[in-house]
Amino acid sequence: MCLLPLGFVYTYIIFCPSHSFQTLSLFFSYSIREAMSGESASAIHRNQVDLVDFIDWSGVECLNQSTSHSVPNALKQGYREDDGLNLESDADEQLLIYIPFTQVIKLHSILIKGSEEEGPKTVKLYSNKEHMGFSNVNDFPPSDTVVLSPDNIKGKPVLLKYVKFQNVRSLTIFIEDNQSGSDITKVQKIALFGSTVETTDMKGLKKIEDHQH
Repeated sequence: MCLLPLGFVYTYIIFCPSHSFQTLSLFFSYSIREAMSGESASAIHRNQVDLVDFIDWSGVECLNQSTSHSVPNALKQGYREDDGLNLESDADEQLLIYIPFTQVIKLHSILIKGSEEEGPKTVKLYSNKEHMGFSNVNDFPPSDTVVLSPDNIKGKPVLLKYVKFQNVRSLTIFIEDNQSGSDITKVQKIALFGSTVETTDMKGLKKIEDHQH
């Protein structure tokens, strides 16, 4: 934490008697607050990791996926880094993805990468909602809704409403439409960033910066 040096405060009091202690107090409090806010912001960024290792793969589901272009193409490590592989929708442009976790997590941000024309656009996220289908997905208010920009579908992560994702056991991702309104949505990569609730040992996990390129 970057506080004002004591020598500076002492000099200010001795040689600037015409200034009130109220002015000094406000200046000093502002400096502390700025230092703390900067420290908190960097700590939040530093502690976010790729949550791929905490996905319970046995429970992952995706509705309306193409049988030949399924969800592991976009979600599994190794597959999702291959530009030639995609998750593709089947009957129409919508996809409904259910992702359970092996540990309770805090979700901070999400990366969804796709093509310029067929990449996802409107994405609704639901925390701890199970057994959802296309017939009832709109009956529940989403924990957050994001509209992906051209920069987002090229690989820029989207910051989520962090307070809404503090104790996440499962995440449902509803891709409602795509960038151009075409009949098929293609997703190249999905990456989730956050932290686990039970463990603080993040050694060896990929950092969020690795996915911003």
